[in-house]
Order: sequence, then C-alpha cells, then structure tokens
Amino acid sequence: MIRTEGLTKVFTVGFRGRKVRALEGLTLEVKRGEIFGFLGPNGAGKTTTIKILTGLLYPTEGRAWIMGREIGDVSVKERMGFLPENPSFYEYLTGLEFLNFYGQLLKIPYDERLHRIGELFSLVGLEGAEELQLRRYSKGMIQRIGIAQALLNNPEVVILDEPMSGLDPLGRKEIRDLILRLRDEGKTVFFSTHILSDVEMICDRVAILVKGRLKAVGPLDELLGGYVKSIEVTVRDPGGVFEEVKDLAERVIRREDLLLISLKDEETVERVIEVVRERKGRIHSIVPQRLSLEEYFVKMQEEG
Repeated sequence: MIRTEGLTKVFTVGFRGRKVRALEGLTLEVKRGEIFGFLGPNGAGKTTTIKILTGLLYPTEGRAWIMGREIGDVSVKERMGFLPENPSFYEYLTGLEFLNFYGQLLKIPYDERLHRIGELFSLVGLEGAEELQLRRYSKGMIQRIGIAQALLNNPEVVILDEPMSGLDPLGRKEIRDLILRLRDEGKTVFFSTHILSDVEMICDRVAILVKGRLKAVGPLDELLGGYVKSIEVTVRDPGGVFEEVKDLAERVIRREDLLLISLKDEETVERVIEVVRERKGRIHSIVPQRLSLEEYFVKMQEEG
C-alpha cells in the first residue's frame, strides 16, 4: 500500500547554502492491512518522510507510491487520511463545524457527512464536545479531533505522525484500540511515535530510522529474537549449588532454597546444569532474556 524507492531529501540551510541530508536512500514497503510503526530519534527523518508521502515536500531523489499510484497523483489523496505531528486548526470553529468544513472540502454529501461525523465523535471519545470551540479543547482533545478529521473520508491508508502525543494513559489506550479496529476493517495504518510500549502492543512490523537511514525493518519477533542479552536459570538448591555457580554467573539471587541465576551464554548454562546434577539440585526453568524494543532502539542509535 506504501512503497518508497531510494527516497532522499536534501535541505539547503543558512546563508552559505550548507547541504543537510535529512533522508538518505529510503527503500521501504508497507503491506495492505497492517499496522506499521515508523520509529527513530528526533531528527531521524520520520516527519520528512511523512511529508513527502503526503505531498507536503518533494523528494530530492527517489520515488514513492501509495496504493500503486505515484504520490504526485492527486486521486491518491481521496483515499488517504493524515494527521500531522502538531496539528493547527481553526480554533474558533466548534468541533462539529470543523469536521463539517472538512467534509465539505472532501465533497461528502450532506446526509452522509452528518452521519459520519456523529460516528467519529463517538469513535474518538469526544461525545459532548461537538458544540465546544476548538480553542477550548485540551491538547489530547485536539489529537482526537485531528484523528477524526483523518478518518472522515473513510480512507484505505491512514498516516499518523505521533498520534499518541499529548494523551493520558486512558486516551492512549483508546487510540490504540482505534488503530487496531482500523486494521480489522482492512485499513493500512502507518504511524510514527516515540512511545515504544504502544508500538510493541499493536504493530505488525516496524522500521527504525537513524540519521536519515533505514537501520532495521521487520516484525518485532524477528528483530528482537536474534538478541539474547542473558539467560536466567531457576534452580532448587539442596545445598552446595550456590557456592559452585556464583563465580560462573553474572548474578545469583537466593530466595530460601531457590536460586535465580543470570548467565551470559549457552556454554555457561551447560556448566551450571552439570553442577546442579552433581549436587542433586533440580532445574525449574531456563529462560532466554531478549532485548526489549527500547534496548534494541538504543542499540540501533548507538551503532549509528
């Protein structure tokens, strides 16, 4: 549903015309009906990419397609929804007037428009705020009305730049549930965020961008599965195991007759198993401790 090929953006900065490469050769594919997380530190090129996809910026090099059509094709916009990172709306309009205005721009028939607006106020949790002016909306409410605007034309592809920004934990859960519902309806959701816990909960695949370059892309299980930071072994110790394994382990925690042993590699695990057998102990579990998304994210940044 979204495809980029060698996408590059170079900005000219300052009086001397210094060249800054915000995006470098991005080649990426987003499949139909998936939730795709687009991650990266500040300045990585996430918003630049989104602005190119939505036609707000032109690429210096490369090409991009949405729903099989080049991004310059105006007809693509009819089937796409977009929420920018810092939305700025007409603050003296009420929520109802705001969505009605955008519905008119989209040329949605009057009866259909009113029905759709009613559904969206309920969907994003803004019931009762229809007649309130946007200048009286909180930051979280502005995010919600922005998402409603992005869904007004019932799009096939939804692009959200930091959709959880400004929301409290309950609001974030509601938006996560909404994104999952959009996927269940067959829509494709492409969103950037700094809230990695949300990504782990709902994304089918993620891409990590660092300094304008794509560092990793794929399902989380595949990205994180290859990185084992330690192996935790739980052992019942009848006596003697602790003294034998404490020098082999990175950490040993005793809880009555149970030992929680943290080991750095499989070879050390084999040696600990031998000690446990010799001392007539019993192994309860052996659990590899894999990197969290946050740890993997930091690792990608450090590698540059």
